[in-house]
Amino acid sequence: MADNLPITMRDIARDLGVSIATVSRALNDSPRISASQKKRIQAYAKEHNFYPNVIGGALRHSRSLPMKVIGVIVPEFVHYYFASVLSGIEEEARARGYRVMVAQSNERYDKEVAICDDFFKNKVCGIIVSQAKDTRRYDHFQKLMDNGVPLVFYDRICTGVNGSRVVVDDYNGAYAAVTHMIDTGCKRIAFYGSPMNLEISKNRYNGYHDALTKNGLKLSLVRICDDRAQAEAITPEILSLPDDERPDAFFAINDDTAIGILYTAKRMGFKVPEDISICGFTNGSRSVACDPMLTTVEQRGVAVGEEAANILISQVEGSLPRNEVAMRVVRTRLVVRGTTL
Repeated sequence: MADNLPITMRDIARDLGVSIATVSRALNDSPRISASQKKRIQAYAKEHNFYPNVIGGALRHSRSLPMKVIGVIVPEFVHYYFASVLSGIEEEARARGYRVMVAQSNERYDKEVAICDDFFKNKVCGIIVSQAKDTRRYDHFQKLMDNGVPLVFYDRICTGVNGSRVVVDDYNGAYAAVTHMIDTGCKRIAFYGSPMNLEISKNRYNGYHDALTKNGLKLSLVRICDDRAQAEAITPEILSLPDDERPDAFFAINDDTAIGILYTAKRMGFKVPEDISICGFTNGSRSVACDPMLTTVEQRGVAVGEEAANILISQVEGSLPRNEVAMRVVRTRLVVRGTTL
């Protein structure tokens, strides 16, 4: 056995001259083998840092015991919000005796489908998912539900299937942010959002729209733009418009996009917030690492993750019926910093 490979039950059986079944019984404290043999095998396993395959063991016994592994699909690991949601899921799951298996869709529908198939084959007890940006067909989600696998959607919920969901109060968060900028004197507020097939983009756009309408202001520029690179690419043209057409504020669907706007505005010689006000949506670590620090809407990702795990585990354990659609809304909070007056 190579030194860098973990020891297996097969290795222990070979080294001690016993069967794999005997090793398994000893490690599971079975009374079917002698105390001396059990002690010998357990000591050898401990000395060689043997750890049982927990997931494999659960699969072998899944007919009699529920699989206590939750599948989680995140669009991107690098995004602060998704990382904070995952943290909340793991904390709640571990506290209730569950483990988490995580996969990243990379915002791709085909990869999301493959992950769902893998989770189903590995017999996870349920799946928590935020759908990919380009997901417009939902057969893979419906298939899981038809086969008795509970699903809980978070952030980007799927309206194509009747599944449980946890969302933040996107509409009111956007409405509060845009109203704040209007109250500070902004009159031409641009909106950078995600594709409108996503409910979060619709809800945040509606909050933006209604705040302008209520205050008697016309819609300004609306663009599909939801990352820093895109923001840096399209903002120079917008900030080069004539004075009476150029936005005096931007509301962005996430902090990374807002920071791209901030970087571009400063590079072009605009003062923030005196010339241009900017507000994001996340309140991640980057929002306080820029200059000036970013005004943003706090999403409370950890709370979203905890709620999603709570719903799923309750459905797995039967305290919440699997055919009951549960919905939780986590409230947002406007955090005012230096990019708005």
